Amino acid sequence: MAETKTYKKENVFKRIGRAFVNFFTKSIPHFFTKTLPGAFVKLGKGIAKFFVNFGRRFMEGSIGTKISHFIMGAGSLFHGQIIKGILYLLIQVGFICYMVFCPTVTGPNGVKVPTGYKSLINLGLQGTEASITHWTPGTVVQSSSSFLMLLLGLVTIAMIILFIILWLSNIKSSFLADTAVKEGRKPSSFKEDVLALFDNRFHILMLTPTCLAALIFTLLPTILMICIAFTTYNDNYMQSLTPPTTLFHWNGFDNFASVFTMDASSAIGVEIGARFLPVLGWTFLWAIFATFTCYFGGILLAILINKKGLKGKKVFRTIFILTIAIPQFISLMIMRNMLMSQGPINQFLMNIGLTKQAIDFLGQTDKGNPWVARITVIVINMWLGIPYTMLMTSGILMNIPADLYEAARVDGASKAKMFFKITLPYVIFITTPYLIGSFVGNINSFNSIFLLSGGGPVKYGADGSTFQAGQTDLLVTWLYKLTIDQHDYNTGAVIGIFTFLITATITLVTYRRSKAYNEEDTFQ
Repeated sequence: MAETKTYKKENVFKRIGRAFVNFFTKSIPHFFTKTLPGAFVKLGKGIAKFFVNFGRRFMEGSIGTKISHFIMGAGSLFHGQIIKGILYLLIQVGFICYMVFCPTVTGPNGVKVPTGYKSLINLGLQGTEASITHWTPGTVVQSSSSFLMLLLGLVTIAMIILFIILWLSNIKSSFLADTAVKEGRKPSSFKEDVLALFDNRFHILMLTPTCLAALIFTLLPTILMICIAFTTYNDNYMQSLTPPTTLFHWNGFDNFASVFTMDASSAIGVEIGARFLPVLGWTFLWAIFATFTCYFGGILLAILINKKGLKGKKVFRTIFILTIAIPQFISLMIMRNMLMSQGPINQFLMNIGLTKQAIDFLGQTDKGNPWVARITVIVINMWLGIPYTMLMTSGILMNIPADLYEAARVDGASKAKMFFKITLPYVIFITTPYLIGSFVGNINSFNSIFLLSGGGPVKYGADGSTFQAGQTDLLVTWLYKLTIDQHDYNTGAVIGIFTFLITATITLVTYRRSKAYNEEDTFQ
């Protein structure tokens, strides 16, 4: 109780500091020791319950339901649901034909890659590409069918999962028809099922296309990226192969080890390992400053603009909203051109005698000061981010109950005390989800870094290469360079996995333990 009273006496900034300490010392350990194990326990109970219900349906179902476990649509045909039964049966026949006859897909290098059960075998990424017909000695096959083999294998797994879902749906449908017969009702017809999709099951009709699109365009590419992290798929490895053997292979956790161990036997491993922790540290530093400068700057700006008696409020709001109305990449490119060595700002500083030579604001040369570039991108980001917070906070300030301020004035509270005890806590309480989303978004802030500094200043390697990440590179911009510039796809996938784990953990842990989540209907 004493600790609670002490906490309430602290100002907002001390509370934020305490929240950061608690996040790393309590929230994250609690997540991995209590929340995550609890989720696995619930998952185990759910799986056990599923098998219990599955066995009950088989034992208690009619002969049609029992047969539907082996022949899809048998239960529907047994109950006179002809169209539904035929559709289920066609799905099973089509799936069996796909898995058994294994139609082939021709890759970009002329190799025919099989599907069906053979695509599952090909997930081992073994063998050679001896069937390449256009290869002649002295030429290099630039593309690899192993990528297509991996993709088709994952697509086949997805089709198997989808088939299992439809197979269970077929059993459930037959069991529901059994229940209807036992209760003296007639099983629903195909027409009634279709009409139900536009009535009480309308959510299924609308959500199914979205779920399929998420599976195809989000989940499947993500899983493919995760798989790439465990392979030898990079430009150096592929160029070292002798055609027609151009398959990459699984290499376990070697790519993850290279990020931390700085393997001296690999120049790439040394460069990756030497830069990962510095880039990770700068990513967190950038996210903290980029988030809180824009957040508190927007709050202060909103308070100033909404101050009673201030004339021209609409004009001020319009001026700041212009930074939102203009596309962000245009603003960033304009600022980059203005801050270049030969840009107007440097020219102005040299003309008035403040500097004798151009200042490398954005680390465009390898001799640039990294901290100058880092401070510059943070300041420019404030110009772009503060107006968003200002607009949101303006609406919140207008909805703070006036009686809170009246009671504070009666008690003799100063304006500063009312700001730190009423205004700021209220705004933070309402905007906590936005604050968390903004922090995570800044971890993945690609435009602000790539379009301004390009990750520079860059330190060149001993061989003159620029494989290493620049001094202002974030994990996401480094990932871009690894994949697009260096074609180091496996290491880029590893960096992508780490970025996802960091952002997902911060989002889940912070939001679930925030007052905005646990006490969303109250404010004290």
